[in-house]
Amino acid sequence: MTDPSPAGWSATERPGPPARTVTITDLLRIPLHRIRLVGGIAAAGLLAALTFVLLAPSAVTANAVVAVRPVVTDAFTPTGSSPDRAVNMNVESGIATGTDVVGRIATANGQSPRDVRNALEVEIPTGGQILRFVYRAPSVEEAVEMVNLAAQSYLDVRREMYEKQRTEMLRAYDENISNVTSQQRALQRRIDNAEGRVSDATVSELSGINNQLGQLNSARSEIAAVDVNPGWVTQTAEPALASRDGNRMLFLVAGLLGGTLVGVVVAYAWESMDRRVRSVTDGREVTGLPLLGTVRRRRVPPGRGQPVDADVRYVAMAIAAQVRPPARVAVLTAREDPTTTTAGLAVALAADGRPVFVADDSGRSGRLRDAVLAGRSRLPLDRPGATIDGSAVQGRSPVALGRPGTVPKPRPGGTATSGSVPVAGASGAVPVPAANPTTGPAAGRRPSPYPVGARPSSDPEATVTLPRVSSKRDGEYGRTVDAEDIAVGSGTVRIGTARQGVGQPLVLYNAPPAESDERGVALARQGTAVVVVERDRTRQADLRRLVERLRAAGVTPLGFVLTRNGHG
Repeated sequence: MTDPSPAGWSATERPGPPARTVTITDLLRIPLHRIRLVGGIAAAGLLAALTFVLLAPSAVTANAVVAVRPVVTDAFTPTGSSPDRAVNMNVESGIATGTDVVGRIATANGQSPRDVRNALEVEIPTGGQILRFVYRAPSVEEAVEMVNLAAQSYLDVRREMYEKQRTEMLRAYDENISNVTSQQRALQRRIDNAEGRVSDATVSELSGINNQLGQLNSARSEIAAVDVNPGWVTQTAEPALASRDGNRMLFLVAGLLGGTLVGVVVAYAWESMDRRVRSVTDGREVTGLPLLGTVRRRRVPPGRGQPVDADVRYVAMAIAAQVRPPARVAVLTAREDPTTTTAGLAVALAADGRPVFVADDSGRSGRLRDAVLAGRSRLPLDRPGATIDGSAVQGRSPVALGRPGTVPKPRPGGTATSGSVPVAGASGAVPVPAANPTTGPAAGRRPSPYPVGARPSSDPEATVTLPRVSSKRDGEYGRTVDAEDIAVGSGTVRIGTARQGVGQPLVLYNAPPAESDERGVALARQGTAVVVVERDRTRQADLRRLVERLRAAGVTPLGFVLTRNGHG
């Protein structure tokens, strides 16, 4: 019986990817699968924040409050809608951070005006005529001194500006008064020279000049009496009220959260460029092949991290149901190593009585043999070929296994009068002459120090022991096992090259990665193939390319096997 002839896939036979809804789990799966990348970037952000906290000097903030008052002619006049009662706080803020104030602070502490502007901040509360000065400095003393100096410098600069305006106004009034006084004197001299012939117009003119002069003097007096104080410092900065900027732990938390956010974004960007197979659905969408099974890994010792043997046996059952001897099955991967999966499948198939030939042409025979022996040691004890601590249990009595069982009843030595009894030798069961009844039972004889057949006998009727060379009896079924075979259950596993596997009933080819070697696809053309997909490691582009190459070569794979990463 042979495998069905492979046929190429038509465009209509390959099912299209089914439409499915993207859920929150799908969104969270990518950062979780890229957890090392996300964790690395988050750690970098935390390290950057920690470096800033340790190396950057902590800034101390001090505050001073100035109440701004309007400059009015009569401070006791009730407040009205007169424009002299309003203060433009935007203008006052500009003066507080202007060149004059910054220059005085820079001169006092020896810093540059740019550094002073960066350290000084003026806040204007909504709906109030208040200026809050905020100054940041490395030390408490400097912050307190500079913020108080900034508040006082603002008041001094604003007072100087008001005094300058008042001086200019008084000078203008003095000039007008001087001109009006000159006119008054000239008119008075003309009246005095008239000697009683003064007209009414002249008198009226003199009266108007006097009134004008009086108004000017009154206005000048009001201007001179104006209080040009721009305000007061209602709250001075003190060392006890100074505070340090923020909490150092907040910087660390911000660095960690910021690094995590950047890591998640980078993970999504990386995933868009390097798509991996994350689930069975991804494998079906990329390959269009049926699933033969999933192979999990052990999470608890012993054998933690190793494939679950039951999963491998389920995959072996799926393969055995689709192939008939002679069969050629190539175990293919894109870039990964399928040695563990190949050895597990060989053990599972051989345990049911099949002679399995594992072919490998890539120098991995030693690893295959170790994996097969390890798999054989994990077979259940109730199956032929199982082992305990590496020792085969097939053909051993229940007593030797430490399990309750039936103990063979000893045969009386006097009943055997002739013939031979079997004695276990190095090469199997060898008949030896039975004990003479006259000399006693064989069990009572002292054993010879020489092994059986090591010393020639002079008795012509003695049984001659001949060693076996080509094969030996192994297993409770007494089957013949070649010296190169590995007995597994009721079957055997032989490891060799693909050329040596010609004529074998079942060949598993441990193919090299298909991206670098085409021998796996070439051997699959002689039979069929099983595509092994490692979750979170196999790239979708590589897997899609492998399936397309199989299609182009006319190979119809049995399906694909999804394994956990690191256990191809």
